[in-house]
Amino acid sequence: MSNLDLRPAPTVCGGRADVTAQPVRELLAAKPVMLGESTEVRRLLPTMGRRMVGAWCFVDHYGPDDIEREPGMQVPPHPHIGLQTVSWLHDGEVLHRDSLGNEQTLRPGQLGLMTSGRAIAHAEQSPREHAKLLHGAQLWVALPDSHRHTDPAWEHHAKLPRLTGGGGFSATVILGELDGARSPGTTYTPLMGADVTLAAGTQTRLPLRPDFEYAALTMSGEAEVDGVRLAPGSLLYLGCGRAELPLRADVDSAFLLLGGEPFEERIVMWWNFIGRSHEDIAQAREDWMTGTRFGTVGSYEGAVLPAPELPPVPLKARGRTR
Repeated sequence: MSNLDLRPAPTVCGGRADVTAQPVRELLAAKPVMLGESTEVRRLLPTMGRRMVGAWCFVDHYGPDDIEREPGMQVPPHPHIGLQTVSWLHDGEVLHRDSLGNEQTLRPGQLGLMTSGRAIAHAEQSPREHAKLLHGAQLWVALPDSHRHTDPAWEHHAKLPRLTGGGGFSATVILGELDGARSPGTTYTPLMGADVTLAAGTQTRLPLRPDFEYAALTMSGEAEVDGVRLAPGSLLYLGCGRAELPLRADVDSAFLLLGGEPFEERIVMWWNFIGRSHEDIAQAREDWMTGTRFGTVGSYEGAVLPAPELPPVPLKARGRTR
């Protein structure tokens, strides 16, 4: 997934100083952003209120969109460093192609996990023949300094562990571990992500780790999370210090639960790059524009996505929250 903003704001985040160390209910507003020519997404991280939840540092929610007579998602080849991308669908298909030679069609309930490490390029498109609806989320995970120069890699997991409970609760563990169920996806920091489904009339409590901070993104319906009713596309930051999370739904609902140990390091995030300094970002941009380091998405027909101009002043740290 790419950040297609032609004037991306430099964002520096991480560190524990601004982590909310107790339970909170902080509702964060989404920012509408066009992804290519035909897909509008709701950007929920980073926002004016918060930049990270654990190592999760970028969250886009899109759809459900009727693309029966539209091209759907069309994101040309673009670069990444220092992060992992997580592709998650509720409806539709997305074709992933990257500079390692991987080509994979992702479908609902399947994990597409790309580790950029030192450098990778990829493209994402709705297949030529595609389903009527497109609905999903694209997320980034910041890599710690010890792993941000690791070899790039692609993982596709068609089957993921599921939790079920009485009263209409179920959850698919996308990354990390939840209530004893662990995803096969590779992680580099303590974190978790799960797709939680609540049938109408469900009322339950989900066990959490008090040392993790959490947030909930409603995908469909109107789940009630810790007493806060969430419309689709809403992100509720929950803070730390929770041993369990009260859940309730009057209609069939689904939401993503994201959590992790507060990220120790301060990072610079600009466009599709995560580094530790202005120099990291400037070098990555130059390498992309000169055709070095990232390789090519060989099976893609068309032009690559050019990088925006860097801001006129050096990128500086500003903390996890605004």
